[in-house]
Amino acid sequence: MRPEAVIVVDDLVKRFGDFTAVNHISFTVARGEIFGFLGPNGAGKTTTIRMLLGLLQPTSGQVSVLGRDVSSEHKAMQARVGYMSQAFTLYPDLTAEENLSFYGQVYGLRAQELQRRKWAALEMAGLVGHERELTVRLSGGWRQRLALGCAIVHSPELVFLDEPTAGVDPVSRRSFWQLIYDLVRQGTTVFVTTHYMDEAEHCQRVGFIADGALLEMGSPDELKAKRMRGQVLEVVSADAEGTVRALRQAHAAGMLELDEVALYGAQVHVVSPNADQSKVLIASALADAGIALSSMQRVAPSLEDVFISSVRQTEQDLTPECGSEAAVDER
Repeated sequence: MRPEAVIVVDDLVKRFGDFTAVNHISFTVARGEIFGFLGPNGAGKTTTIRMLLGLLQPTSGQVSVLGRDVSSEHKAMQARVGYMSQAFTLYPDLTAEENLSFYGQVYGLRAQELQRRKWAALEMAGLVGHERELTVRLSGGWRQRLALGCAIVHSPELVFLDEPTAGVDPVSRRSFWQLIYDLVRQGTTVFVTTHYMDEAEHCQRVGFIADGALLEMGSPDELKAKRMRGQVLEVVSADAEGTVRALRQAHAAGMLELDEVALYGAQVHVVSPNADQSKVLIASALADAGIALSSMQRVAPSLEDVFISSVRQTEQDLTPECGSEAAVDER
């Protein structure tokens, strides 16, 4: 039996004048899953969340959340969801406990129930012992934990997290995702937007969005197995940036058939239609450029590789007259 869909989006469009922010997207989110909306800044992620919450009216299309038609029943729906916005919405001159009390009262909690939920949120966020600290004095990671506590203080069935770890250090990001796992184990459905490719690996299903269009959907493993065009070589050399330049020049000269060349941390990822054939040519191109090659091996594609591949394929489908040279570009 298929899981119950708690979010159903059908042909959703949002235009601002002549600009299309969300372009005919359709998808569902199942109860109890972590669904990730992955895309760069300006892709349409926040606009989509605001329409799902009933905060923004769509130009066209239908949205159902927790069985409610968002256009006509958003008040009843909003009482059952939590929302952590991309912008910092806590009150800096209130303590952690006072912020939780305020948001709990906004959600209709009173007296003993408010106290119980507030302390449960403090324990969940690991803020016991910090409850009387002014929010402005909390570190970025602690403030994000508090913001999540405020979003779930009323025990919602569904939580929307819009870029929840933007600007937070890697250790705090990891701790925050542990909190998300804890929520899901308790039965909460999580809809999270992010532009961090590594965070999407934590989601059970992912939707790629770029320029308002939904490019691909599936689990991280499904996307890597079925949606990746070409094979990925990880090239390690003494000069990563020089390697990128040399390989792009070789591609432009027709010496190498490559779909993509890009820096990937301290390494270079090369996407080729045939990795085995490309290895010899890559080594030759680097030798001609005077760059010492340390290692080169085929690796499994990351979600970032798959995302860039999907974007490239969409661009080529829209502009088939463009040559392959345009596909080898900066990330």
